[in-house]
Amino acid sequence: MKIGNVECGNNILAPMAGITDMPFRALCREQGATFSYTEMISAKALYYKNKNTLPLLQVAEGERPIAVQLFGNEPDLLAQEALKLEDGPYDVFDVNMGCPVPKVVNNGEGSALMRDPEKIGQIVSAMTKVLHKPVTIKIRKGFSADQINAVEVAKRAEDAGAAAIAIHGRTREEYYSGHADYDIIRQVKEAVSIPVMGSGDIYKGKDAKRMLDETGCDAVMIARGARGNPWVFREVAHYLETGEELPRPSIEEVKEMVLRHARMLIDFCGENMAIRQMRKHAGYYVTGYPDASKIRREVNLCVTFSDLERTLTKWEG
Repeated sequence: MKIGNVECGNNILAPMAGITDMPFRALCREQGATFSYTEMISAKALYYKNKNTLPLLQVAEGERPIAVQLFGNEPDLLAQEALKLEDGPYDVFDVNMGCPVPKVVNNGEGSALMRDPEKIGQIVSAMTKVLHKPVTIKIRKGFSADQINAVEVAKRAEDAGAAAIAIHGRTREEYYSGHADYDIIRQVKEAVSIPVMGSGDIYKGKDAKRMLDETGCDAVMIARGARGNPWVFREVAHYLETGEELPRPSIEEVKEMVLRHARMLIDFCGENMAIRQMRKHAGYYVTGYPDASKIRREVNLCVTFSDLERTLTKWEG
């Protein structure tokens, strides 16, 4: 799949707040992710030079192609702040129009924009007029069950110059409950001529194949299925190529990956913050393995890398 002139492949790591920082993206890339996104970054925070946005903007050498994902609801501000970043190490500019969390939606941002297709068109148009790099959007099925408008939004975005669209097959009101609607993704794909990335309920190779087969989309975008599971990209690539499922990583592989992830985070943000963040990540990594709840409790008490290492060394499953 190409976004504009950027070759992105079809095995994509979705942007996730608090998850897809630079170290995690690197691990997923090693396992086969062909394209990834930064965590979402507020256009207003960029405008006010909020220092907390700086780590979110960091990109490692070798992890391109990559998209920087912005969020906001002011077309001119989004265009202005994106233009400031255009000389940076980003290949694509994406706008989040799918985030369901209340603090974002209540500001008229994220999935709140699904209620205003005209504004979506204005945002895309403002950005494509000033940027030379491709502009994309990430949307949902709609805002609520009585407002399913992904097809209308996709058409408006394409008309305004969007180079690709990612769609999650749930409404904002559904958050992540129930099952993703693959039929709406198919409808969006059939309605536009630009690439479409399908997102929702992809946890293994079979899920990716089903998404591609049932929707005709150009790529799969993996979000929750990648948390604590960078191997999912390897599994998807192998299944799409061979039709065979790879075995899940062994406990030893999981332990090794958690510790490597922790070391990379320490280099990125320091031991204190890294170990706090690893409590969350480790919880995802051990899900589905024996004694997972016990390990989670013990990891939540860790304050240093040595604590984490000792805790994992004792874990035999």
